[in-house]
Amino acid sequence: MAVPAAAVAVATGVISPEHALAEAERLGPVVGFLAAVLVLAHFCDVEGLFTACGAWMARWAGGRPGRLLTAVFVLASVITAVLSLDATVVLLTPVVLATATRMGVRSRPHLYACAHLSNTASLLLPVSNLTNLLAFTASGLSFTRFAALMTLPWLVAIGAEYLVFRRFFADDLAAPPPSPEADTDAAEPPRLPLFALVTVACTLAGFVVASAIGVDPAWAASAGALVLAVRALVRRGATPLTVVRAASPAFLAFVLALGVVVRAVVDNGLADALRHVLPGGSGLVALLALAALAAVLANLINNLPAVLVLLPLTAPLGPGAVLAVLLGVNIGPNLTYAGSLATLLWRRIVQRQEEGADGDGGAAVGFGEFTRLGMLAVPAALVPAVAALWVSLQAVGP
Repeated sequence: MAVPAAAVAVATGVISPEHALAEAERLGPVVGFLAAVLVLAHFCDVEGLFTACGAWMARWAGGRPGRLLTAVFVLASVITAVLSLDATVVLLTPVVLATATRMGVRSRPHLYACAHLSNTASLLLPVSNLTNLLAFTASGLSFTRFAALMTLPWLVAIGAEYLVFRRFFADDLAAPPPSPEADTDAAEPPRLPLFALVTVACTLAGFVVASAIGVDPAWAASAGALVLAVRALVRRGATPLTVVRAASPAFLAFVLALGVVVRAVVDNGLADALRHVLPGGSGLVALLALAALAAVLANLINNLPAVLVLLPLTAPLGPGAVLAVLLGVNIGPNLTYAGSLATLLWRRIVQRQEEGADGDGGAAVGFGEFTRLGMLAVPAALVPAVAALWVSLQAVGP
């Protein structure tokens, strides 16, 4: 729907062709970066990275639901930060469901963890989320400075989520141990995909080096994706069409078109309306207000349009304001299904997995429970994360 809407906006004069083209050019590097990260994550899956993750979780948990939840939090946080939230939603979620089922434990806490961490744990690096890429561009920060400022909020938010999950799902995590027939430990663990791990590590190092020398980090992401894609093509584990599909061209077109639509709305009055409610200053109270506004807006219109609306207004206020908005649009969507595209995609994937397993697509997740959990987790994570950002700004500097 976004592509026709953008075309109508241009055709009817709501936004001029020049402004639409300028917005597409502004988002072009971000979209290219996103495509490269999606391809990188897809071929990490082809190499067996996520299968190995599932085997490690099962072996380490040893049949105990609480330990499995800890393992899911660790893996989902790292995968989201390094390979983007799409990898956690699309690739890790089915593995977590299969692992919980094989262990004979209740899957709900672990599935909800994948959804929440795909948003909350995407705070660390510019590559972790499309919203981060947009904020990174608007902030003017280097890759390393961005990561340095967001490390403490990332840790604080994940820790707060973990405590909420342990309390909210106490009954599920205290369930009796699985039956002896449950498979809690694979006899032959899968091979660790060293080539994929080395490629990802080199790509991360490339992000840092590229940022330091003034080169767009998208080149490092493209190089990592190219290495894994070529390896898969040579080994006949993929075709050129597979590579194109892994980049999700329809989603990339959606992002560009949505940018044009949001720019049209902003140019026609929304910017002026929001300026009246945006707090001034860079103190803790102002940062909390910005984050709260961003969280509310994310749940009203989705987090991607929210960040596209707010960044042009907050960028002049400095990096602290931009990062406070990022905290709001990344943590806030855990309140409702509609808060982020990642959550909507996660819900669809879980339902499909359950339908294929036992024909009951709604047994594990539900709107009411998701919202109740979000009402506890979002403020518990957002408020201390903003406080942690303020501390980071004082210690590291904007």
